[in-house]
Amino acid sequence: MNGKIVGAALVSHHPGLMQCEEFRRAMGAGEDSDLIAGYARLRSKIEAARPDVIVVFDSHWFTTGYHLVDAGARYQGTYVSAEMPWYLHGVHYDYRGHPELALAIEAASRARGGHNRAISHPGLERQYATLNLVKHLRLELSDTPVVSVSTCQNCEWPHFLKSGADIGEAIRRSGLRVLLLASGALSHKFTTIDWKPRHPRIFHESNVSSPENVASDKGAIDLMADGRHDRILDRWQDEYRKLPWEASGAHYLQMLGAMGGRNCRARGEPLSAYENARGTGNIHIWFEPE
Repeated sequence: MNGKIVGAALVSHHPGLMQCEEFRRAMGAGEDSDLIAGYARLRSKIEAARPDVIVVFDSHWFTTGYHLVDAGARYQGTYVSAEMPWYLHGVHYDYRGHPELALAIEAASRARGGHNRAISHPGLERQYATLNLVKHLRLELSDTPVVSVSTCQNCEWPHFLKSGADIGEAIRRSGLRVLLLASGALSHKFTTIDWKPRHPRIFHESNVSSPENVASDKGAIDLMADGRHDRILDRWQDEYRKLPWEASGAHYLQMLGAMGGRNCRARGEPLSAYENARGTGNIHIWFEPE
């Protein structure tokens, strides 16, 4: 059917970005987070790519036993975060899913001995790793369907590559133009509750949990810029898995698996500055398919 991946991005979703601009600027010593401007840059990339559907690899949707693919037809409601409800609350959402693609992913995965399974349940909770992107990228306004894919917590890192490879095969069979969003951070070590910032601009990279994590994150960003995802995989077990990246890097690995895994040479174009969020390393990076 000649479906294709028309774009991909590693995207930060951190909840601080959902606060009002006034509060963000107070945190930024008068400056807003560049991740906000980065969302506008990413919106332009998405508009140019003209996807039929967007797949979000959701690093907050933790499942056990299967990589789940949400097959709902439409999502409507009001979100309240259990993690930080004092400001991430009252988020109204109303957007379309794409059941056909979700079911096609399950079918391709079963045929290839994989563990992706479609699920459709009207009471299934939304996660902000998906919703924050839906809101910031204005996917409700564009009426672009969104399919969320879970992070299966009882997996080793090669399982995520396999999950992504099965999703890539389903996309090729689908006849659809699909854009991939890996929703999550790089290094994901939080600062303690009594943390004191090193820099008055809270978003500043010097407030990431450690200089070692900053150096490792920037090394990965440089390898992405060169399209050397194979070298990231070579260092995965001994470096990135031990930092660790958010959700053990599932979001990046599934995206990469769909794009060819070790053979992928898509170059990463940073669409934002590299920034801190409560000690974690965050950035938006665009990958143009080969």
